[in-house]
Amino acid sequence: MTLPTTMTAVLLTGHGGPEKLEYRTDVPVPRPGDGEVLIQVEAAGINNTDINTRIGWYSKAVTGDTNSTATESAGSADEDDASWSGVPLTFPRIQGGDVYGKVVAVGHGVDPARLGDRVIVRNLMRHYVDRRPFECWTYGSDCDGGFAQFAVAPSAEAYTVESQLSPVELGAISIAYSTAEGMLHRSGVGAERVVITGASGGVGLAAVQLAKLRGAEVIAICSPSKADVVREAGADQVIDRGADLLQALGARSVDVVVDVVGGNGVSELLALLRRGGRYAIAGAIGGPLAEVDLRTIYLNDLSLFGCTFQEDEVFENLVRYINQGRIRPLVSRTYPLSDIHRAQEDFISKKFAGKLVLVPPAVES
Repeated sequence: MTLPTTMTAVLLTGHGGPEKLEYRTDVPVPRPGDGEVLIQVEAAGINNTDINTRIGWYSKAVTGDTNSTATESAGSADEDDASWSGVPLTFPRIQGGDVYGKVVAVGHGVDPARLGDRVIVRNLMRHYVDRRPFECWTYGSDCDGGFAQFAVAPSAEAYTVESQLSPVELGAISIAYSTAEGMLHRSGVGAERVVITGASGGVGLAAVQLAKLRGAEVIAICSPSKADVVREAGADQVIDRGADLLQALGARSVDVVVDVVGGNGVSELLALLRRGGRYAIAGAIGGPLAEVDLRTIYLNDLSLFGCTFQEDEVFENLVRYINQGRIRPLVSRTYPLSDIHRAQEDFISKKFAGKLVLVPPAVES
């Protein structure tokens, strides 16, 4: 195709409220460098990391949960450590770690046969850090991402998918499902009893589906209004997020806890684990600070896993599941890219289960 010189994109101009997101139609189309491909974006999901990055929630100066910080004190972060990597972000930045689209140009060293490939992008990229252990670049944070008509990504991080899923479904997978698969992989989940918090959200629903693929008995925690959706995803038991978990399940009754909520509930979750149990966390929408009794951990020989970095096989597993037709994300609503403010407001409100997805305008030929 003949590439335009400018494109529509949303620029994050700094840490703060939604006013920091500028919808523009005059952004230069990026060009792929050595080893890179240019993707015409068809869909890009919204994730907690988009909100957290915008409001600077990753800064240690922020102690509140995502929602209250987003609505009450956005911009209160220390900008020196307000990113995943703990270094200042460079603005303007195009966010969007979930990307699905078509390869329309290739850089030097990339096989031209990739042109036309339908791809999703691994959001925790290893290409730019020479594949050093426990290091990654976050797509849409450390570099520009997919809230645009076009996005550049390393060819090695753009995985071909052959699936009957719709573009918006494929644009809802990368972050939520790789985060969930990464937690299950790190904690070694198998055919055992697993508790999943925040089970109606994008990561939670993905974890339910992926844990069932591993043969687990899944106990899901969510609000009562979304319980049916979580059961349809495969949960064997659904518990109200306000319930007394120890009373409902009993102490030392589960093998693994997969937690994306954090906050005040961590102590109770740890008490659910049997001796030698495992606790995996990747996210803390309920708040980054938790008080725990260390005796619960060491007297029960518990293992705790912080889950950000992902081994290569995590995303490779995910792509295989897609191509085999074994997973399907729930997309509750789609929005034109121009409605990003409303889409993020809906995301923060948690009105909808599963994923919300942005669709860039069609490219004029």
